[in-house]
Amino acid sequence: MANQQDHPLQLTNTLTRKKEKFIPLDPPHVGIYVCGPTVYSDVHLGNVRSFLTFDILFRWLTFLGYKVRYVRNITDVGHLVDDIDEGEDKIAKRARMERLEPMEIVQKYTNGFHDVMRLFNILPPSIEPTATGHLIEQIVMIERIIANGYAYVVNGSVYFDVPKYAETHAYGELSGRKIEDQLANTRGTEGQEEKRSPLDFALWKKAEKGHLMHWPSPWGEGFPGWHLECSVMSTKYLGLTFDIHGGGMDLKFPHHECEIAQSVAADGVAPVRYWMHGNMLTVEGRKMAKSEGNGFTPEELVTGNHKLLERGYSPMTVRFFMLQCHYASTLDFSNAALQAAEKGLQRIMAAYDILAKLKPTTEGTAFDVDALVNACNAAMNDDLNTPVMIAHLFDGVRAINGANDGNVALSEADIDQLRILFDDMLFTVMGLMSEAEAKSGDELSSGLMNVLLTLRADAKNRKDFAASDLIRDKLAELGVTVKDTKDGPVWERA
Repeated sequence: MANQQDHPLQLTNTLTRKKEKFIPLDPPHVGIYVCGPTVYSDVHLGNVRSFLTFDILFRWLTFLGYKVRYVRNITDVGHLVDDIDEGEDKIAKRARMERLEPMEIVQKYTNGFHDVMRLFNILPPSIEPTATGHLIEQIVMIERIIANGYAYVVNGSVYFDVPKYAETHAYGELSGRKIEDQLANTRGTEGQEEKRSPLDFALWKKAEKGHLMHWPSPWGEGFPGWHLECSVMSTKYLGLTFDIHGGGMDLKFPHHECEIAQSVAADGVAPVRYWMHGNMLTVEGRKMAKSEGNGFTPEELVTGNHKLLERGYSPMTVRFFMLQCHYASTLDFSNAALQAAEKGLQRIMAAYDILAKLKPTTEGTAFDVDALVNACNAAMNDDLNTPVMIAHLFDGVRAINGANDGNVALSEADIDQLRILFDDMLFTVMGLMSEAEAKSGDELSSGLMNVLLTLRADAKNRKDFAASDLIRDKLAELGVTVKDTKDGPVWERA
């Protein structure tokens, strides 16, 4: 385990735009909040990269010996189409399209999100709250904001008064946007006549006739605004001021900017000490997007079922590929880059396997293992610089291969230290798995499913349909669909 004092962690704080030494508010406890998915569609690769960044942060802080409470929310209401204060909730819209209840959509895509996180070995958070599970707290925060004079009620909706807030607070400090420029770039309040200013945003929206998702409030039937949930859930579980908040860079404005304003307006204190934002994805230099025809999904990347992919790549290859680029830099996908990452991962795993049978030797050039360990720790403490840490690990790979060939001298203590380093960095910190481990997990899942389907078939043969239906229904709750065909039951993940 690395030492916190010997290798002080530095993080780039989006708010100050500087790299700062990380000093927890209440050491050794650390609170992290990350904006989770809006569960109305399949997970995209941008999600995977963003959550991988904070998975590494979670793992590294834990490795350093901190007690980490990691909160990652699920947005299951309030995120409107086009991220504005008009129109239909994205989940309700998807529910209409698929002819399902909104909460069926929520469950379906939450299950899918969790499947993708498991696929790439991204650890679950300590707490995973939902917006709909915290409606009372959201209403109470709105009441505090109104009481403090920073919000107003119009026709059953509640809006945050941005110009009023900006009179005494630096609205736009996170994204670097000046309120004068924001006003100059707006198109007025056309279609949003209830607002006093085009910069104002909804804390609570009145549910118009036909809106599928709505709840009672002091202002009438409605639903919360998208930004409010994160202010509520982060401070509920981590305190009015906590250590780290993050997400993709696309969330800096307006989402995170609004979060700051809401929390300060409600409670008088800035909620976050260190803001972190990951950068975007490109494909051969072009922004990754469905409209560009290059927005392949995690499933397509693994299976190779996309016109831009020469073949599929294993989840661990993709994970390793993403970690070869710093989280704050643009990550560019290409077949050549993925294949290079695949070869690099195979090379580093082969060296790890050699370590298990490597014999000590005094022949050849000496290798400074202590310096390698310190270099790897220093890279991770330098704003989670995984590409530099991986480069140092390849120095270790060369030493291992050299020792195996009789050209590098490694003592028994050196070999033990290298084993610990590679165990720590490859598996604990970077979260990689060997192909055998990944395959073993898939085989276990398939084996367990075969056992359950056999038990269900036996129950049906005994005409114990209650037991048969119970197995099917419990699997459905876990996101597994069982279909009876003429060739027997088949199953698939939702």
